[in-house]
Amino acid sequence: MIEAWRTYGDVVRLRMGGVFVSHLLLHPDAVKRVLQDAHAQYGKVPWYNEKLKAVIGEGLFTSEGSLWLRQRRLAQPAFHRQRLALLGTVITDEVGRMLRRWQTYVDFAQPLEVRAEMMRLTMAVVARALLGSEVRQEADEIGRAIDVSIDYTFRRMQSYFDLPGRLPLPSTRRFQGALAVLDRIVYRIIQERRASGEARDDLLDMLMSARDEETGEGMSDRQVHDEAMTIFLAGHETTAVALTWTWYLLSRTPQVLERLRAELDRVLAGRTPTVEDLPRLAYTEMVIQEALRLYPPAWLLSRRAMEDDEIAGFHIPAHTTVYLCPFITHRHPDFWENPEGVDPDRFSPERSAGRPRYAYFPFGGGPRQCIGNGFAMMEAQLALAMMAQRYRLELAPGQSVLLDPKITLRPRDGLMMRVRPIA
Repeated sequence: MIEAWRTYGDVVRLRMGGVFVSHLLLHPDAVKRVLQDAHAQYGKVPWYNEKLKAVIGEGLFTSEGSLWLRQRRLAQPAFHRQRLALLGTVITDEVGRMLRRWQTYVDFAQPLEVRAEMMRLTMAVVARALLGSEVRQEADEIGRAIDVSIDYTFRRMQSYFDLPGRLPLPSTRRFQGALAVLDRIVYRIIQERRASGEARDDLLDMLMSARDEETGEGMSDRQVHDEAMTIFLAGHETTAVALTWTWYLLSRTPQVLERLRAELDRVLAGRTPTVEDLPRLAYTEMVIQEALRLYPPAWLLSRRAMEDDEIAGFHIPAHTTVYLCPFITHRHPDFWENPEGVDPDRFSPERSAGRPRYAYFPFGGGPRQCIGNGFAMMEAQLALAMMAQRYRLELAPGQSVLLDPKITLRPRDGLMMRVRPIA
């Protein structure tokens, strides 16, 4: 995609075998057209969406039309800023638990795999904060199931000649086993909550108590499952990947880490951060924003043109796919000075002024912008502040860090780093 952009510019028509036509749209104005101005003309790509539904069902990410609008309205109050502020202690509690465990890596001078650590952390946070349950004991089992599900689903999404999912192939059996693990855990959480009758005022409560305006019926366990699975998977995978790349960038730019720690010392003076501290941790937020710019977890978005359209003077035929690639648009030299450099200050109010809204869209945009973006940024900011207060992470010697662009943008083979305590 990068080579196509460099060769042909901001609109690239792609042909697969001379039959399948799609368009790669990289200018912020084109992104705005698809995600915001003409969003009703661009729906989910059926081929991809059906593969994702096999994992997360008919949740917010995959549903469309009136079903999506209904579910979005039901879930939106759970992500209100005031409600999120109450979850800060859940986040700092889980980060503190993780950091205490890291002392073992210091004592035995062992490197840790950062992506796996971030996945365990964000998994525990989402389960407690949004679903009111603890999954720490099952974290490794869940992590393996998610990896199998993502790899299998991505391979199916990439193939135009997909074999039926019911064929008893080894890969299919592994996928079905992984789904069984995830289903068992999510249904257990739902059933335990129904049996308890306890009201906890969290997202799961809102889903379970929701009633259809016309029929008065509540959600079935399957409907609650699909929404919980979407929030559970999407809500921890992307934040974990973002924090992983943040530490990779900090390990390459000691001057950025030094300035980050100076802000933490000045604002926090060694104490645990709270949600009330976040407005004063501006540089901490900009560090995360810069990591999201260079390594957006949701690195590729796709939409299906429902009718003929025109973008940047080019005809977009109905029923063709358009791709939006934050990874490339975030590096567009017309909107980013020194685009490959690590410079958190580019997100300061002064330097952000005048930059097109869709030059930067790590959480998507328009009506379907990620519902959990506020929660994700709050979690990442608190977690990074606590980690950087106590430790410095350095790349393990001899490691080659490569991109693994699947459903999310992970580092291939993980990210091994040495834990150094702050003196």
